[in-house]
Amino acid sequence: MWIDTHCHLDAAEFGGQSLAVAQDAAREGVGAIVIPTIARTNFGTVAQLAREAGNGVYALGIHPLFVPTAADDDLGRLRAVIEAARADPLFIGIGEIGLDFFVPALTEPAMRARQEFFFAEQLKMAREFGLPVLLHVRRSQDIILKYLRRIGVPGGIAHAFNGSRQQAQTFIDLGLHLGVGGAMTFPRALQIRRLATELPLSSLVLETDAPDIAPAWRHPGINTPDQIPRIGEVLAGLRGLAPEEVAAATTANARAALPRLRASGLAA
Repeated sequence: MWIDTHCHLDAAEFGGQSLAVAQDAAREGVGAIVIPTIARTNFGTVAQLAREAGNGVYALGIHPLFVPTAADDDLGRLRAVIEAARADPLFIGIGEIGLDFFVPALTEPAMRARQEFFFAEQLKMAREFGLPVLLHVRRSQDIILKYLRRIGVPGGIAHAFNGSRQQAQTFIDLGLHLGVGGAMTFPRALQIRRLATELPLSSLVLETDAPDIAPAWRHPGINTPDQIPRIGEVLAGLRGLAPEEVAAATTANARAALPRLRASGLAA
C-alpha cells in the first residue's frame, strides 16, 4: 500500500472530478490520501470530501498564502472546528500551515509578522490538542525551525522539503518527517535527489501536492495522487531498493508521522 501524505484533492484544477481522482489512486494502490485545508472557506469542503472519497483523511489549518485574506477570528473558528473534529476518525492533524517567504508580497514586514503570528498560534493549537502538523516551508526553513524549538509539537511532516542536509537533520531531530514527491523525479534536482538518497529512509514520506509539483513525466501538467507509486519507484531506484520495500517503509513512516491514520482504518 502507498500513502499520499499531501494532496489538495478539492482543488478546482480537478474540474469537479475529485472523487474519480481518488478512485483512480485507490486502483493504483494508494490506500490513503491526506487532504489539508488552506483557509476557513474550505474547512467543511475538505472534511466532506474525505468522507466521500473512501480513501481520504484530512487536516485543518490556514495556509500562509491565505493569511492575507484571513480574518483575525478565523483562528477562533479553526480552534472550534478542531475541537469538533477530534471525534472524527478521518481527522488526522493541523495543516497546511507554515511560512512562505518566496512570494514578494508576503515578505513585507507587516505581512511577514502576520504570517508568523498565524503560524505560531496554529503551532500552539497543535501542541494543545496533541496533533501533528503539515508544514509549508518555502524559503523559511530556519525561521520555522526556530518556532518548532520554541513551540514543540508532536511530530508531523515538512511538506515538499527542499532545504539543506543540516536543516533536514534538524527537522528529523525535532521529530518531523520530510515529504518528497514530484520534484525528486527531475534529474537536475540534484539537492533533493541527494537528500532522498542519503537521509534515513525512516525519515521520508511520499506526497504529490496534487494538483501541483507534477513529476517529470507529467510536467507541466496537473499532478494526481495516482502518481504516488511511480514517484515511489523513483525513490526506490535512487536508493537501490525494490518498490515494495519503499511502499512498506514510507507507509510505516506516514503512520508514525500521523498517528491518527490508524484510527481512520485506511492505514491499519
